[in-house]
Amino acid sequence: MNTNDENPKVPSLPARPVSRRAFVETGIAGAVLLTGGLSSVVSTQANAAVPSGAAPPPDPIWMEKSIPELQALLASGVLTSKELTQGYLQRIKALNPLLGAVIETNPNAMAIAAKLDNERRAGNIRGPLHGIPILLKDNIATNDNMQTTAGSLALYNSQVPGDATIAARLRAAGAILLGKANLSEWANFRGFVRFNGWSARGGFTRNPYLLSFDPCGSSSGSAVAPAANLCAAAVGTETDGSIVCPAGNNLIVGLKPTVGLVSQNGIIPISHSQDTAGPMARTVTDVAILLGAMQSPFGPVVGHAVPAEYTQFLQRGSLMGKRIGVDTRYFTEAYGGEPDLVAVAQQGLAVMASLGATLVPTDTGVPELFYEDEFTVLLFEFKVQIAEYLATLKRSSMRTLDDLIAFNRKYCPAEMEYYGQEIFELANATSGNLSDPIYLAARANSKNLAGAQGIDKAMQQGNLDAIVAPSYSFASAPAAIAGYPNIAVPVGISTLGRPAGIWMYAGFLSEPKLLAMAYDLEQQIHPRTAPQFLGTVNPEPANAGICSALPKKPQQFKGRAHLPYHLGTGKPFKR
Repeated sequence: MNTNDENPKVPSLPARPVSRRAFVETGIAGAVLLTGGLSSVVSTQANAAVPSGAAPPPDPIWMEKSIPELQALLASGVLTSKELTQGYLQRIKALNPLLGAVIETNPNAMAIAAKLDNERRAGNIRGPLHGIPILLKDNIATNDNMQTTAGSLALYNSQVPGDATIAARLRAAGAILLGKANLSEWANFRGFVRFNGWSARGGFTRNPYLLSFDPCGSSSGSAVAPAANLCAAAVGTETDGSIVCPAGNNLIVGLKPTVGLVSQNGIIPISHSQDTAGPMARTVTDVAILLGAMQSPFGPVVGHAVPAEYTQFLQRGSLMGKRIGVDTRYFTEAYGGEPDLVAVAQQGLAVMASLGATLVPTDTGVPELFYEDEFTVLLFEFKVQIAEYLATLKRSSMRTLDDLIAFNRKYCPAEMEYYGQEIFELANATSGNLSDPIYLAARANSKNLAGAQGIDKAMQQGNLDAIVAPSYSFASAPAAIAGYPNIAVPVGISTLGRPAGIWMYAGFLSEPKLLAMAYDLEQQIHPRTAPQFLGTVNPEPANAGICSALPKKPQQFKGRAHLPYHLGTGKPFKR
């Protein structure tokens, strides 16, 4: 369990308002917060010990290795899990001040690695994840010395009742939980914000390929960390776009599974209708391995046969004869398509065609017809489910959404320097009744338009095996609302130096087919290139002035919920 001392009223905070930096410096954030200044150059940090004029040291043998390749090194005795873990921790220490991808590391990681090395020497290999260091997004509960806060200071030092189901499964599979990845605070569901990857605990996450490019959110740290070789792989979560968007923007593979395939237990919630954890890694193979360890069916997936493991589907030739729908709407700027990224996606489509796939123009429907209903559903479900989650915590005075809103107001300079909590207030203004006709109508309409009349209809009419759209577009919503799987597959770097690829989605429990086709594409183009940390870091956003003008009471919102930007990317709608 968490062993840090805690008073639920956080008395060690100064009575006067403080900045986020001052908040951290008081010692309330005494875990390993690795978010130092962003002014230093990564090459200077990484090669500080190299004499002037000398060549930098060669990359360690584990750098850029897939999970099977790491297992081969471990099996041969050339590498131990303890050495691998230490290597990742050292790389985090060197690069995280620039990248902000990791909120904290596990103080027990080295001891866990040593234990797993002993098991290996004794001939006890738990499986393909034995001794492999993995990062978890900081909204996934771990019953250890690490925090689970969704990036918020409000949950710092709270005690979770136990491991999230997926954390327990990964431990049982032999994975080393290396630390917690940074994220967009509260999984991008606190206020109206036009940037991704910031949390009060973790600061700003930066894209390792092009430091000024959006890392996307909310699983920003879970994408940046494996992309920059800070871990072997990571786990993110998605409600709408929060796995596939950061995966696409950081040139890694990310899979949002079918809702119900991976347990929601122990994950700080937004919406039971759409929330799911998913694997994020440098290769399709690694994603398939992680999915097999994580899957823990519930709800709609119970009673359906699911594979015991997913690497069996990774075969060349999987695209031959497949019919791939091209969701043409999302290749346009009006729906988030950006010309340089679309051009890379089209290169990927050309490769798919060269591998025997037939490309078929398709349309999954007009998303403007369900955006507001989707947002309404999330608001209703969040109010109910966050209270249910908070009720399980010990050593915390946070019990309801009201409490979280009050905390953010009390410690406004630390939490709301850049943006507010309009989404919290909107959710709190709902009835909190999931039998409310407003909620039921919104859920029925959005699910029907995205699912039965959207993806399902398009696939049936075109006799399709999957549908594709470009990364960093608005195309995450249909699969998210329908509860269907969506995989981000990297293709390459655009002419502007930005990572790009495709998102590929299909119907209920179509993970085997999606992984197979993604693997075939990946093996043909080999899109993986290590990041070079190019460009410069954007200036931090201006102070929003919220704290100097707080009304006496939170603003109340009435009427239809309206979101001014796309949930998955954070980009404003063009109306």
